[in-house]
Amino acid sequence: GGRWSRGDGGPGDSGRAAQLGLGHSYSRAKVKFNVNRVDNMIIQSISLLDQLDKDINTFSMRVREWYGYHFPELIKIVGDNYTYCRLAKLIGNRRELGEERLAALEELLMDSAKAQAVLEASRSSMGMDISPIDLINIESFSSRVISLSEYRKGLQEYLRSKMSQVAPSLSALIGEVVGARLISHAGSLTNLAKYPASTVQILGAEKALFRALKTRGNTPKYGLIFHSTFIGRAAAKNKGRISRYLANKCTIASRIDCFSGGRGVRSARWHRLGPSPGPPAPARGGHLCCTPCTTTRRCPQRRLCLPPPPLSLQENETEPKKKKKKKQEPEPEPEAASEPEENGLEEEEEEEEPQPKKKRKVGTETVQLDKKKKKKKKVAKEAED
Repeated sequence: GGRWSRGDGGPGDSGRAAQLGLGHSYSRAKVKFNVNRVDNMIIQSISLLDQLDKDINTFSMRVREWYGYHFPELIKIVGDNYTYCRLAKLIGNRRELGEERLAALEELLMDSAKAQAVLEASRSSMGMDISPIDLINIESFSSRVISLSEYRKGLQEYLRSKMSQVAPSLSALIGEVVGARLISHAGSLTNLAKYPASTVQILGAEKALFRALKTRGNTPKYGLIFHSTFIGRAAAKNKGRISRYLANKCTIASRIDCFSGGRGVRSARWHRLGPSPGPPAPARGGHLCCTPCTTTRRCPQRRLCLPPPPLSLQENETEPKKKKKKKQEPEPEPEAASEPEENGLEEEEEEEEPQPKKKRKVGTETVQLDKKKKKKKKVAKEAED
């Protein structure tokens, strides 16, 4: 037989197919993620949630303006957009609103006073009459806005459940929405875990940061982390400190969520350290305590302690303490016999104090004498010349 040609199923094609299959399997194993820990769904959910907030607000204002031609007084009575759309769909033509629908209004508004105010305003309204076709369009649009608002509530619950699976520590620390915004802005949970705390603190305020660096002004103290309740409740002078502290904790929480398999703070610590078999051996003769010590007994708290400081440091620490004790000791009441001795000591101290001043004066006088001698020598040399 002849040789195998390319494309005829020869050994060259089979080897190439094996290489291609191996490459595909390797890439598939690298790209494969855990289904319960995919942060892409969180990024899409928070983006959709923000977009829905903007759209619902825009559509609600359109409903208010459209239905306000017929019933303008309702805008001042009801402030919530979702409740207003439900009321516009329920009332319809204000001339047909009577006492028999007062119970439905109370059930919707959860307030009998407001329901009575709506009923009275409908009787004396200054709005224009509206045709049935226009009412049908307004009611259909109101129902769409209501369905969007209800879908937003369901989406928020879905986001909470996903955050509790993917980033439980971060969501418990700063909330699901703020944590999801941080993950979305960073691109992924892994990228957020790689960021330092200083970057997490100003994440979302890049525009203000670069403007401050360009104009040499004050840099921003917080970005997306500002929406946390910890910073909102803090005083104005403490907001920067709280944001810095919170950014540190968020960095730790995101790293635990990313690299510990989503087990949370306590479970990650337990997995890493395991159950403690007992306190380790004391270091440098110190027992297990939270403060430096020199005893050899075991501490009941079972905490790692600092080793006892060296003797040189101990001597340095004890000396100033003794001095302080001498200063703090109350002076005894002066007796008649000790008065002249104390007065004599005080006089001696007073005489000893100005001694360095005298020395300084003597030093200055000697310097002046040297200068005069040098001048005389120069004058004598010039005269000789």
